[in-house]
Amino acid sequence: MSSLRMLILVLVGSHLESYLGSAKKLSDNELVEKIKKTQDSQLFGILYDRYSNKVYNKCYSFARNDTEAKDLTQDIFLRVFLKLDQYKSEKASFSTWLYVITYNFCTNFVNREKKKNRTEHLEDYEYHLSDHVVGIKEINTLDPDKLNEALQLLLPEEKALLLLKYQDDVSIKELQITFEAGKSAIKMRLNRAKAKVVSIYNTL
Repeated sequence: MSSLRMLILVLVGSHLESYLGSAKKLSDNELVEKIKKTQDSQLFGILYDRYSNKVYNKCYSFARNDTEAKDLTQDIFLRVFLKLDQYKSEKASFSTWLYVITYNFCTNFVNREKKKNRTEHLEDYEYHLSDHVVGIKEINTLDPDKLNEALQLLLPEEKALLLLKYQDDVSIKELQITFEAGKSAIKMRLNRAKAKVVSIYNTL
């Protein structure tokens, strides 16, 4: 390799490192706007590094299989890159938008697997919903392992809604926009899902 070529590679590498280093300091929304303008996959790699572990963990909680969770994670980030122009920061944070896509993928995966394997979910069980409104403090007192087992038996759509609200701290307002439903409808879905998970928890 000529000394000139080596010098060029060093200069380019140094510039790229500096470029990516400064980009890593950007907020999610600033980074998204840059990616929209440049279609730079290396910038998108920064978003991937920020969120891939979280997305993988969410996928694993639905798939219960490392290989499937990794495949889902890759598919989700490919979809996010292709759909990035559709993201509107005024409607929801980037993380909320990403997690909604993640849960949609996971819900579709579970429903496909259920059709193939006839996996049991809560509708296969007898359960009774009381008029008691279940609070998150009440759920937090439940045994975590047993609660996780109960979550696996919920419909995937119900599980996704609970995780968005109580694990990812998505606001009711963001859920309204995401699910295109009114405030009372979102609260009703949440209360029903909480009541279901407690009901099945009590049968385990």
